[in-house]
Amino acid sequence: MSFKVRRPTSATELRALAHPTRLALVELLEEEGPLTATQAGERLGESPANASFHLRTLARYGYVEEAAGGHGRQRPWQVTHTWTRIGGDDLGPEAELAADALLELIRDRDLRRLRDYGRTREDYPKQWRDAAHEMRLLLHLTAAELAELYEAIESALAPYLEKEDRRPGTLPVSIGMHLVPTRLPSDADPVDPAAGPEGDRP
Repeated sequence: MSFKVRRPTSATELRALAHPTRLALVELLEEEGPLTATQAGERLGESPANASFHLRTLARYGYVEEAAGGHGRQRPWQVTHTWTRIGGDDLGPEAELAADALLELIRDRDLRRLRDYGRTREDYPKQWRDAAHEMRLLLHLTAAELAELYEAIESALAPYLEKEDRRPGTLPVSIGMHLVPTRLPSDADPVDPAAGPEGDRP
């Protein structure tokens, strides 16, 4: 696969991204491609010095890097990855707290993005209004089926992640996804036979 997946696992890596300005810078570079600190600062309402400081911090932890072209203060920056995966049971206690803080920040930004689209939806051409979707549904799945569903979605996304960015006719599209159970299992729930003699319960 040509797309790059990054999975930060240390508390310092996660905390480096769990900052509103730094997360906004990463998202901006994902949307627009390489930008200098001055250009990025102008778009975010930050001073060039502040944008430069945060870009250097992101670079220190491997989220961005210098792009080709430019020199000195006019050097452009670009993201180093296509997809960032956050969280997991293998994180230490500090890293888990940092991941929780980062995920809360990402969720807040995603919600703001959805509300912004809701306010401006009628300004988009009809072809984009027809293509855009929001969906919510509830499924009853085993843990194995939930994992299988995620893998299927990941496989479906892969061809699009491998396409060249910013082709003619494209717009940046936000894809948010959560696949989470809505309650804890109880003793009254039937045990999944495929999960082994003790079922899914811890």
